Amino acid sequence: MAEINKGENAVAIENMVRKVLEQIAVGGNAPATSGLSGFTGANGENGIFTDMEEAIAAAHKAQQEYALYPMRRRDDFIEAIRDMVRRPDILRKLSEDAVAETGMGNVDDKMQKNKLVADKTPGTEDLITDAFSGDDGLSIVELSPYGVIGAITPTTNPTETVLCNSIGMLAAGNSVVFSPHPRAKNVSVFLVSELNKALAALDAPPNLIVTVAEPSIKSTEAMMNHKLVRMLVATGGPEIVRTVMSTGKKAIGAGAGNPPVVVDETAIIEKAAMDIIAGCSFDNNLPCIAEKEVFAVEHIADYLIFNMKKFGAYQVTDENDLERLKKLVLNDKGHAETSCIGKSAQYLLGKIGVKADPSVKAVIIDCGFDHPFVQEELMMPILPIVRVSDVDSAIDLAVKAEHGFRHTAIMHSQNVSNLTNMAKRSQTTIFVKNGPSFAGIGVGGEGYTTFTIAGPTGEGLTSARSFARRRRCVLVDGFNIR
Repeated sequence: MAEINKGENAVAIENMVRKVLEQIAVGGNAPATSGLSGFTGANGENGIFTDMEEAIAAAHKAQQEYALYPMRRRDDFIEAIRDMVRRPDILRKLSEDAVAETGMGNVDDKMQKNKLVADKTPGTEDLITDAFSGDDGLSIVELSPYGVIGAITPTTNPTETVLCNSIGMLAAGNSVVFSPHPRAKNVSVFLVSELNKALAALDAPPNLIVTVAEPSIKSTEAMMNHKLVRMLVATGGPEIVRTVMSTGKKAIGAGAGNPPVVVDETAIIEKAAMDIIAGCSFDNNLPCIAEKEVFAVEHIADYLIFNMKKFGAYQVTDENDLERLKKLVLNDKGHAETSCIGKSAQYLLGKIGVKADPSVKAVIIDCGFDHPFVQEELMMPILPIVRVSDVDSAIDLAVKAEHGFRHTAIMHSQNVSNLTNMAKRSQTTIFVKNGPSFAGIGVGGEGYTTFTIAGPTGEGLTSARSFARRRRCVLVDGFNIR
């Protein structure tokens, strides 16, 4: 069994991981998980281990065998994963269990997200070969596996991230060790088990996808420090992303966002309002790409708000209600209160004594730029609207509110120059024009999907090629047939 490096770097990582997971534990307030399909750990059964080192060793052995399989077998295994997820019983169970265990989001939207992953996550077709030929021969550059990848997954999109990473990482020829968020462990472990069953039915090497039954500080440290884990992929908040980036390993970090929306005077206001509310309310605003604050040119702001109400927004205007809402959703440090993240608009309004119509999807407020709802990523369907004098001021403030995360920005405009200016100024990984935010991950927009969007480390919307190494193979003085 491989030894864990206990040098100074490992100690620093251990301290950072401990801090991150202690903050998670304090966040708590998750509902009881009775009835969920958890595991207490028959060691190694269906990829579930009680010990992280044994899980890593098993994944390493599996990957060594997997590396010898032809590409068509990888395709078979990935298709088996897609088919398993598309089964109505599995699709619903994953979605219902995620909501029940985490207390976040809603079942219908999670079903849509899980199916989106099955349908639109790239497989081996993403692994493009480059070739160079000339008088000196032929060189090809191909994408090869790293080996064992350690993946940390969030509570906001637990099943979607496990599925998306599994498809991409296996397509690239790797095996993967998951360290799921403690407040999503049961549904994550259940999914890993089902993935292993689907792969076993096609005689895949056992333990290509593994995890531990009880995620902990110790197991996460072990995974990040283990010499057999050649790459780390973290999907979560800024702390955990900084932690994996400090390990010295190849790291992909998918961090936080605070996506702004700009609406100028040339926008089709009715459609902009509909799209903004649809994106903001999707899965109760859990996706990091979702609309978090709006900057509207004063000339059209009132009409925009009027149409937002038509499409399911409830505007809070009473000062006492606004203060109660602020105290409800922000903690003592001014950050999003964990117990409110991913809750519905009706739940949040009910907590401040406001009875809303069942059609209400989002809460909107009219406020200034410095309001904490503008500055903090709330991940709940509360949408602050800031009035601005002109589009240039809107773009300036939107860039500031995005805080340099370079994650996602949205704009509604019919002016190409304004759209271009916003795109250049924001420098975000995803920029959606004249549509809801989720168009940026393939829902009603062109392109593939992912739930690991790596802004901090620059890979962008990750796919199979993100989890592969570039290798050059040179044939000298041969096979140039031009």
